[in-house]
Amino acid sequence: MSEVELVDVAVAVIIKPDGQFLLAKRPTGKPYAGYWEFPGGKVEPGEAVYDALLREIREELGISVEQAYPWITQIFSYPHAKVKLHFYQVTQWQGEPYPHENQEFSWQSAGHVAVAPLLPANGPVLQALALPAIYGISQVAEMGKTAFLAQLDAAFENGLGIVQIRENQMQPDELAGFVREVVSIGRQYGAKVLVNGNAEIAQATGADGIHLTARQLHDAQVRPDSGLVGASCHNREELELAVALALDYAVLGPVKPTLTHPGAPALGWPGFADLIKDISIPVYALGGLQVQDLILARQHGAHGIAMLRGAWKS
Repeated sequence: MSEVELVDVAVAVIIKPDGQFLLAKRPTGKPYAGYWEFPGGKVEPGEAVYDALLREIREELGISVEQAYPWITQIFSYPHAKVKLHFYQVTQWQGEPYPHENQEFSWQSAGHVAVAPLLPANGPVLQALALPAIYGISQVAEMGKTAFLAQLDAAFENGLGIVQIRENQMQPDELAGFVREVVSIGRQYGAKVLVNGNAEIAQATGADGIHLTARQLHDAQVRPDSGLVGASCHNREELELAVALALDYAVLGPVKPTLTHPGAPALGWPGFADLIKDISIPVYALGGLQVQDLILARQHGAHGIAMLRGAWKS
């Protein structure tokens, strides 16, 4: 039997400033008629994926894309086709979406999708959309606990949605108590709290999940049963391990020189983009970054940015 041809598809995740995104209902006469999906379409022979995105969205919705960021890539086998879905996050456009191909449209929110059924390939995408773009990493060892907690509360107040507790200098009992404090604060803001490397403490303290070190990632045989799970990665091999374990995200770096690992070779933005090409899970850029680097990171395919010092600046 001959191998099924892989069909490239450009897909638009059209997102309003409030986080709502557009889903379209497939019309009668198409495969999976009645199912909801992100709008998009096939890439024509010789056509760049980004150009296909602009064309398909103009033809299907009647809007002109002004800003779109490359995001994740999914390969999915349907009974009628095997598709490679190139997802872009579209954040600026001209015009109002209009159903030029007899679709129905609905604006939805991550975690509160009220339409069904959804195309099977869209499940992981919806989970990825729920991840915030800014990811903070704790810095108690340098800042002190009181100062850190004050900055943490301010960061949550300003919209920080996820924080990883990485305090290797703390003994287990101290760490567990500290995580409980952070979880309590985070609950007030709806923020997610992860524990670096320690599933037992994460579970005991009510944290939302764990973040695996690179060594733990290499040693893992199956995905940990610990809620939200991410991992630290430094190369393509580790990114592919994270994908194979079906982790929720990866953090890749360092992109720039960093005080945490002085002398470590930096990937640079082109190197970062090359490593994450066609990766199917969200990847945060890490290393020497500030909030103002977010747009540049997204232009190079990052889901967002992870910061140690940069997350806690006033």
